[in-house]
Amino acid sequence: MSPEVILTCAVTGGHANFGEHPDYPITPEQIAQSCIDARQAGAAIAHIHVRDPETGHRSGEPALFREVVERVRESGSDILINLTTSEGARFVPGPEDASIGGPGTTLIQPLERLVHVEELRPDICTLDVGTFNFGEQIFVNTPEHLRVMARRIRELGIKPEMEVFEPGHIMFARRLIEEGYIEVPPMFQLCLGIPHASPARPEVLNLMQSLLPEGANWAALGISRWEFQVAAQAVSLGGHCRVGLEDNLYLSKGEFATNAQLVAKAVRVIRALGADVVERGGLGRF
Repeated sequence: MSPEVILTCAVTGGHANFGEHPDYPITPEQIAQSCIDARQAGAAIAHIHVRDPETGHRSGEPALFREVVERVRESGSDILINLTTSEGARFVPGPEDASIGGPGTTLIQPLERLVHVEELRPDICTLDVGTFNFGEQIFVNTPEHLRVMARRIRELGIKPEMEVFEPGHIMFARRLIEEGYIEVPPMFQLCLGIPHASPARPEVLNLMQSLLPEGANWAALGISRWEFQVAAQAVSLGGHCRVGLEDNLYLSKGEFATNAQLVAKAVRVIRALGADVVERGGLGRF
């Protein structure tokens, strides 16, 4: 029996380079349609951020999440919904007083980051397990805030996808599991290539995979030109994978992609490696 791979499509992220793409999904209607199209192309999970329809910039507005989720559910698509909880974690030291957040700071209390999750009850939501330099900003996820969020996510009966950006994040994730905040089997996303975090190198993915607790379900992503290299290595190591416009704008050099095209290419890569794509990623599998 061939290995089964669960494919996630991250349809729109929070980065500011959306203006480089001629047809980037920004409105709730466009984001929802991207989720539906990704499912038809072979994705089992849609990882969802939302954006301000007027400016295109990232947003944490619950009403925007609600519109996206309702559109996907009302379409009859059976794609699993994975909502981000990353909004509200950025800190930029103020130019006059470093203890006070300056322009670009979005820090809010941990339970405020779960308002849309509480309301919409997705299949999965992310839990970013650690603080690190995210480009030119600090992405702040303190141990206590993570415990507060993990506890509430478990109470809601939602599967947390623990996004880890550095090896040390895995070690703290293991602590959360040991302390009972995360049910087993845990679900990990290994995030590679983000500026100032773990590079998308084969030896780094090998190391991070080796640190995971026994029996963990895991996937990996690589941004930009590393997207399919990381996907192929993850499948070869027995993991799952993620693609999508959040991570990479191009189908090939100079050729802009759609989410569905990236999913379809990932399906071809997975099958070429002798694995099968899971038709619908049930939580019992992941």
